[in-house]
Amino acid sequence: MKILKDRILKDGKCFPGGILKVDNFINHQMDPILMKSIGVEFVRRFASNPINKIITVEASGIAPAIMVGYLLELPVVFAKKKKPSTMENMLTTTVFSFTKNRSYEVCVSKDFLCPGDKVLFIDDFLANGNAAKGMIDLVKQAGAELVGMGFIIEKAFQHGGEELREQGIHVESLAIIESLDHCEIKIR
Repeated sequence: MKILKDRILKDGKCFPGGILKVDNFINHQMDPILMKSIGVEFVRRFASNPINKIITVEASGIAPAIMVGYLLELPVVFAKKKKPSTMENMLTTTVFSFTKNRSYEVCVSKDFLCPGDKVLFIDDFLANGNAAKGMIDLVKQAGAELVGMGFIIEKAFQHGGEELREQGIHVESLAIIESLDHCEIKIR
């Protein structure tokens, strides 16, 4: 997706340790026009899949997931990082955050992720695939079916995408970062 790749090269910032910062247009301050284009592209790439629900994990996946849900006219569910006192009948799994270097227990109500659901997972980043693996676990626990996973940015050098594709999962990444060596952004 050229518009996204151009924006990453123009406004993305690289930090040592393989960190790409895109908080000025994707995951802190958001560019809604770009986010709409991202949603349209995900819809195009997953158009042939039977989907009845979009899932993501809070917080950075919510905006692109909402755009996809809006365009497909489907509900969007996000896994919460803190168990609400009002949530009963939940599914939980543990997810390790590469960026924050800590684990979270994430949860989803069984009322919103149900047996028979055909689920599309949307998120901002795919690095080691930890959030994706957690969502796969939640979908399995629910008795639902994962039909695909869409990521705005994939860090190919961290191999999460490779692992997911080896499992036969339909993975679509709109921009694939080959390398951040020497704080230089190299896009496939």
